[in-house]
Amino acid sequence: MAVLAAVIYYLATKTDKLDQPIAQTEALLNKIERKLDAMTGTQIIRIDQKRAKLRSSLAERLSDPELQELNRVLQTPDTFADFKDHYCKGNVVSHPVFSKDNLLFICDNF
Repeated sequence: MAVLAAVIYYLATKTDKLDQPIAQTEALLNKIERKLDAMTGTQIIRIDQKRAKLRSSLAERLSDPELQELNRVLQTPDTFADFKDHYCKGNVVSHPVFSKDNLLFICDNF
């Protein structure tokens, strides 16, 4: 049992063999959660102070088009979840508007 745990730990931390299955699983769970929210008609409303602080710290770092794109991404929780699913999972390190460094900063801090 310990050897199996060590192999899984190695694969998860030292290689990228499990990155894609983990990303697919997380995307599936997010999709299921959104469908359940839509079916029940309820929506969790959270006040996220972290986003507000990050947005103000990014104001100095981002260009005007990048700020406009960030505001579009942060409009609703669904648009932000879609952004994270598409750009922050796996090996995607490019975005049509955000620079590579800013995209990595956004993904790491949200």
